[in-house]
Amino acid sequence: MAAIGYTLLAVAIFILDLFIKNHIENTRTEGEEEAVLGGRLLIRRYHNKGAFLNAGERRRGLVAVLSVALTLCVTVLFLLTFTCKGSRLLKAGLAFLLGGAYSNTYDRLMRKYVVDYVSFPVKNKKIRNIVFNISDFCIAVGALLMVLGSAG
Repeated sequence: MAAIGYTLLAVAIFILDLFIKNHIENTRTEGEEEAVLGGRLLIRRYHNKGAFLNAGERRRGLVAVLSVALTLCVTVLFLLTFTCKGSRLLKAGLAFLLGGAYSNTYDRLMRKYVVDYVSFPVKNKKIRNIVFNISDFCIAVGALLMVLGSAG
């Protein structure tokens, strides 16, 4: 995949998650929950005012600054990989990571919170109460692909 393909992947992730977040904001109320995919997922509206699991919610400005700084660092690394041959997993990982990072950073800067909307209907209440968005999954997948891509 050429550099433009990896860039388009990151942009597609950003746009998809932004579209879903806007849909959730416009159609769901806080506390409302709907089972989808045969009960395998729960859709709900949740405003995460910090980082993962609301870490730093009382220091939102710092969380936003760190989010911007880390996103910019990953962007530079992503751009630098365009000059490297090979390392497709690394490039794909960075694209996934960037798409998710830009989406969540955008939320932190524009909304002052990150819109999360999906959780898993498990019996363990602590796990059931964790709410994610597509960007969170893309960041996790991207990190994994980066590790696998840089190991070789």
